[in-house]
Amino acid sequence: MPMAGRHAAPPPPPSPVTAPPLPVKIIVAGGFGVGKTTTVRAISEIAPLTTEAEMTTAGIGVDEPGEASGKTTTTIAMDFGCVTIDQSLKLYLFGTPGQSRFAFMWDDLIKGALGALVVVDTSRLDDCYPAVDYFERAGLPFVVGINTFHGQLGYNIDEVRWALAVSDHVPVLAFDARFRASVRDALLVVLDQALDRAITMKAAT
Repeated sequence: MPMAGRHAAPPPPPSPVTAPPLPVKIIVAGGFGVGKTTTVRAISEIAPLTTEAEMTTAGIGVDEPGEASGKTTTTIAMDFGCVTIDQSLKLYLFGTPGQSRFAFMWDDLIKGALGALVVVDTSRLDDCYPAVDYFERAGLPFVVGINTFHGQLGYNIDEVRWALAVSDHVPVLAFDARFRASVRDALLVVLDQALDRAITMKAAT
């Protein structure tokens, strides 16, 4: 009598172990009311962590969202969200508070970051200088993203670059913070900048 199981099929090979996606920290920065929280919320694949508080009369003259803004809350610490780009890459997004009195938090938030998206509102360009200056001094790769509120661009990209005195090597682009695909495209440019910086630094060593 033949042995039982003699012609049984061999067990399937073990499934290959898939490495977890590489975590990459990206900063979403800018002045007060430019759309940072909206940017993080639009693309995050999890319910974003926000630290928003209701604006009160005590903030009059301190927090000015602009005449056309319907903003009623303000970020007092940070926003956090994440998005998986593909099987190899996952972005962790940290949105900075926009008010100057919380600027001291930026130094801690940028630790470990590979790049930043600096969100700009063309109706309030004066409020955008500090963020651009900060990342230039910090030496962190960044991209200037002009938030097209209501789909409108107040000035063209070259005019914004000139007004903010942004270096030629820094990308300036228009995006809509309300829409996931638009935010994704802007973040991919940030990743390109970070990769270019890493390649340049490696070649210099």
